[in-house]
Amino acid sequence: MAERIHEGHLNASGKRFALIVSRYNEFFSSRLLGGAEDCLLRHGAAAEDVEVFRVPGAFELALVAKKVAETGKFHAVVCLGAVVRGQTPHFDLVASEAARSVSRVSLETGVPTVFGVITTDTIEQAVDRSGARAGNRGAEAAMAAIETANLLEGLSAG
Repeated sequence: MAERIHEGHLNASGKRFALIVSRYNEFFSSRLLGGAEDCLLRHGAAAEDVEVFRVPGAFELALVAKKVAETGKFHAVVCLGAVVRGQTPHFDLVASEAARSVSRVSLETGVPTVFGVITTDTIEQAVDRSGARAGNRGAEAAMAAIETANLLEGLSAG
């Protein structure tokens, strides 16, 4: 018996994307944004189909992502930012609540909303994950958004 496999492809052509970016830890989030924009354009998105929304920090990503998703103008939303562990429990609270809230946006709106926030223990890890040595989490999040948007489009097409 042949199995049926459903998966999205990496073609962003004709799709609109919202990038919600935290200004906190701007050194890292700007690199994540650059990686996401480059990925979308390299996979066929038109520059005018990519819009950037800036928020103060990772905690504010989900609210703006939800409002943007609810407009119905975007095929996917990508949330970008960086949370670096400090010497207080603040890191754990912000990182887990940001991840949980962004995930909830996807489920509540039906619009793929991808968590492209790096959460690291050190500045060095953040440098690596925002494009230096360990790839660029912004680009990875953009690829996940493209693929998921295409998969959902294929499911609704029949």
